[in-house]
Amino acid sequence: MTDESLFVYDCSSAEKQPLGEKGQDGKGTDKGSDDILAFAFSPSGDYFALTDNNKRLILFRTKPSWECVSVRFVNRRCTSLVITAAEDKIFVADKSGDVYSYSITEPQADGKLELGHVSLLLDVALSPDDRYILTADRDEKIRVSLTKAPYSIVSYCMGHREFVSKILVIPNCPDLLLSASGDSTLRLWEYKSGEEVHCCQLSTICGSQETTPEQKYTVSRITYCSQGGYVAILCDSIPTVYIFQLDATAQQLVYKQQIPLKHKGWDIAFEETGDLWILQEDKEAPLLLYRACDGQWKGVTDDKGLQKLSKYIQDNWTVFEGFVGAESYYSHLYKASFDNMDEYLQRKEERLQQQKKKRQDLQHASSGQAKKKMKTEEPSL
Repeated sequence: MTDESLFVYDCSSAEKQPLGEKGQDGKGTDKGSDDILAFAFSPSGDYFALTDNNKRLILFRTKPSWECVSVRFVNRRCTSLVITAAEDKIFVADKSGDVYSYSITEPQADGKLELGHVSLLLDVALSPDDRYILTADRDEKIRVSLTKAPYSIVSYCMGHREFVSKILVIPNCPDLLLSASGDSTLRLWEYKSGEEVHCCQLSTICGSQETTPEQKYTVSRITYCSQGGYVAILCDSIPTVYIFQLDATAQQLVYKQQIPLKHKGWDIAFEETGDLWILQEDKEAPLLLYRACDGQWKGVTDDKGLQKLSKYIQDNWTVFEGFVGAESYYSHLYKASFDNMDEYLQRKEERLQQQKKKRQDLQHASSGQAKKKMKTEEPSL
């Protein structure tokens, strides 16, 4: 966005891969929607990339003004992407568990397969020096590999009991990794060794007396502010932003504050100054701005930038309407469990009895047929 205008790009007008045409993996393509699945800025903000449900990877240059650099096609629908600090590659994680790299310096080049998991990938991250690539999957694992040789696995960070929804290498503490999971925990790791150094139970910290034991605190967004070491998180289907502070010396997270929202939160982002922006599911007040004051974040309403951006979003609200009231992205990722083992065992026994009866019926039927055949074959006197 410039000082005077907003850059708007309509994915529906972008190049489409012909239906049925074979992709890079040799398999046919299927028709999808234009919904954006993942996006990321480069560390300097000079580049922006997104992937959509039509399996497009679209790269933009943001300076001196926004322009589309390339439209390429990925093999599978993607879940996450990240741009290197060197700003020469985009790493894209997909639903089949693979990570492909796409060149920025050669913006029309095909992707290159870098690594693979055996299950759905949910997030991908890089260390600030681009040396390590970290991938998080549905099967509770975080894998740490060398970026230049991804087949060389450095470590696994194991400890989560559900899918790992988000990972973040702390920018000003590059040896620390922050992860979140469907098990309602935030964890800190020395990721090069795979050692867990801190575990924060969100249900204990964020839950109230009215909270049911079944309430899940699955983190859908994490944003970090190096100035003060603040971490803000947004949990799936919970209209609240939770703020923590990283104690780098003690290697732990200290709970600071929660910001209740009147509507479902869609996204959050810290500015370098510490200002916290919140995008929520409300046309009347789509953007909220909170500013630190005496160690607490307080709402700001008279900011000209806030007013201007809110007006832009309201004028383009049709872009967001399809996501109002959308179902949880994570609900189908939890491990299946039996709430009533007795009922399960009873049903299993009933199935076994039915199978036994079926075998007996088949045996009786075949025995009867054999006797009938013997009788018809007896010689008459």
